[in-house]
Amino acid sequence: MDLFLSMMQALGLLIIAPLVAGIIKKIKARLQNRRGSSVFQVYFDLVKLLAKDSVTSPTVSWIFSVAPYIYFAGALAASSLVPIFYFSGKGFGDIFMLIYLLALGRFFLVLASLDAGSAFGGMGGAREMFIAVMVEPALLLSMCTIVFKAQTSSLGFMVSNVMNSPFSLAYIFAAIAFFIVLIAETGRIPVDNPDTHLELTMIHEGMILEYSGRKLALILWATAVKQIVMILLFVVLFLPWNIVGAASLIWLFIKVLLVAMIIAIAETSTNKMRLFKVPNFLAVSCLLSLLALVAQ
Repeated sequence: MDLFLSMMQALGLLIIAPLVAGIIKKIKARLQNRRGSSVFQVYFDLVKLLAKDSVTSPTVSWIFSVAPYIYFAGALAASSLVPIFYFSGKGFGDIFMLIYLLALGRFFLVLASLDAGSAFGGMGGAREMFIAVMVEPALLLSMCTIVFKAQTSSLGFMVSNVMNSPFSLAYIFAAIAFFIVLIAETGRIPVDNPDTHLELTMIHEGMILEYSGRKLALILWATAVKQIVMILLFVVLFLPWNIVGAASLIWLFIKVLLVAMIIAIAETSTNKMRLFKVPNFLAVSCLLSLLALVAQ
């Protein structure tokens, strides 16, 4: 039964992830006084790309071919570990397993960007690893705040502990720290701009310039899934107020929309940060996480 629910959850998030990405784009457009595309535009783009063949350079190796599938599989597996249905102790997954499933996909995507041999791909891959070296410690530190309090790294027990714990200053510090990591991990402004192809600023887009067709669709879809996984982690760990009963999933979706709106507002109200200022931005997350650990 646990395996079945896990598979159904992963399938549901796979379907909903493009919608959340489309909603964020729509909110950003409205905040910028633009009409914007439909909230379903991401679905249309994925269908169009899945119907096309991929064009591959003859100089690439097998890494370039398998990287999109590993990236997609890692994001899908991570989505099955988020404890949406379990809050009472069955240990739905391990937080470190989830983090390193996402890291595995990033690692192979960076290898593929280098394997293509293009200048933009290598530049995007180098920038991605430069940021990842700082993002992953910040993410682990923000999670350790809850792990140490729950005395376990099981996501089910962590969420259960958060729901039964009183609101505190350490909790606020950890929530802000994780939100900064969420912005960086999903490639949002001020760390990265997901809507640009300008070579001076692009990071994630630089890594995938050599992809097309179905493989590009898998990467874009996996990116949307990774984004909703990070949003759900923020919701279940730092916005734990829940409604018991049939309306619980609706309430969960409302909280996801609220976080999506906050992300869109944060993107619209800030500018793209210079690459060498990103460490200072992520250092704030590490500092807040350390303060949260001390405040416990």
